[in-house]
Amino acid sequence: MNIYVCVKQVPDTETKIKLNADASGIDPAGIKWVLSPFDEIAVEEALRLKEKNAGSTVAVVSAGPSRVVEAIRTALAMGADTGIHVDLPENADTFMAAKAIAGALKKESKVDVIFTGKEAIDDGAAQVSQLIAESMEIPCVTVAVAIEYGAGTAKVKREIEGGAFEIVETTLPAVIAGQKGLNEPRYATLPNIMKAKKKEVKALKAADVGVSASDQKIRFKGYQLPPPKQAGKKIAGDAATQAKELVRLLHEEAKVV
Repeated sequence: MNIYVCVKQVPDTETKIKLNADASGIDPAGIKWVLSPFDEIAVEEALRLKEKNAGSTVAVVSAGPSRVVEAIRTALAMGADTGIHVDLPENADTFMAAKAIAGALKKESKVDVIFTGKEAIDDGAAQVSQLIAESMEIPCVTVAVAIEYGAGTAKVKREIEGGAFEIVETTLPAVIAGQKGLNEPRYATLPNIMKAKKKEVKALKAADVGVSASDQKIRFKGYQLPPPKQAGKKIAGDAATQAKELVRLLHEEAKVV
């Protein structure tokens, strides 16, 4: 099988975020970048499928500035075989990224299945998977927590509202977006980290995949950081006094009761 995984590089959740000069986005300088956790789940699912199908290969695709090659290398260290990087500007939106990735996949000789994470943890848009599928005119199943594979088909258990689940059976190729619980991503071993440095990462330009500046549909402005967290208050006295004062504060200051 020819298995593909689409990944995104995102800021680490513990990194300190600063805005750029015109408040149109974040300043990338000094940020620690990581492979989005939901995409790790997608990589793991691709590797498990490869292990069940002798002769299969896993290719990792990402679109963005040159730094995203690091995320591709992370997936290669987990066990993927090759990578594809489409060079896009820092401020590329979901439509541009999806069109670029779909364009790269269309250049491949055969695509049997495409895995993605259900969303990226930076913008939480949860749009790229569906947009890739739409561009490639293939099915898409999101929020997958279990998958059974058949001959050219996949039966996917997915989360829906209210803590319930539904089963969707689809033909392949399809885009399948993984949710937490689908699997437990493996750690990259030191030998595989060293091997990943030598694995091929194909470099493509936006023009190579039919993408231009006009494909960017959204531009942001006026970003604001959340206000500093206010210091907490400690209420003195016995339990009855504390309870009375707490009710007063919630009513008069916080105005929530």
